[in-house]
Amino acid sequence: MTNKILVIDDTTVVRVKVREMLPPGNFEVLEAKDGLEGYHLILNEKVSLIMLDFILPKMSGWEVFQRIQAKSELKKIPLVIMSGRKEEITEKIPEPFEYFEFLNKPFDQRQLISAIKSAMAKATKKVRPEINTPGITPLPKESVSAKLVSIEGVLSAEIQALNEKIAKMQVEIYSLKKQLTQVVTFIKQKIK
Repeated sequence: MTNKILVIDDTTVVRVKVREMLPPGNFEVLEAKDGLEGYHLILNEKVSLIMLDFILPKMSGWEVFQRIQAKSELKKIPLVIMSGRKEEITEKIPEPFEYFEFLNKPFDQRQLISAIKSAMAKATKKVRPEINTPGITPLPKESVSAKLVSIEGVLSAEIQALNEKIAKMQVEIYSLKKQLTQVVTFIKQKIK
């Protein structure tokens, strides 16, 4: 089963970046360019995780957050709030953030995965009555955790491969410098 992740951000680059950072085939990424469109998708799709920018047109991230918190069936969906300025969020919601994870922009793949894991953990800790609501499917913790662990393994392997390539390139650079020095020395001798 594919898990739907909703990315609500007015910046196309952020939406594309999240899509590219998630493993293909494991997640279906839904995109919304403003808060109103995002809130409608939350209500009409079986969303497993919400990634919400705090500053949005039409309906702010703060308004979307308030509407999510007002509905018990929506509160159980793991939530990651994104912003380039954490103080915008702490003005409205004091730390520690109990019901969502904060992701500072810009972010890398490791930070994204960590935020998703943390949001899932926070969503499972919420005290709430279990409600069987059609259209709302919380992200199964064990399914995503296993996928995220496998992503971390892939990342480690990629980093190791890149380090090996760097080492080979450094050897080649040293060899080229040595050859260049020999050529320069040869040319200087011929000029004399």
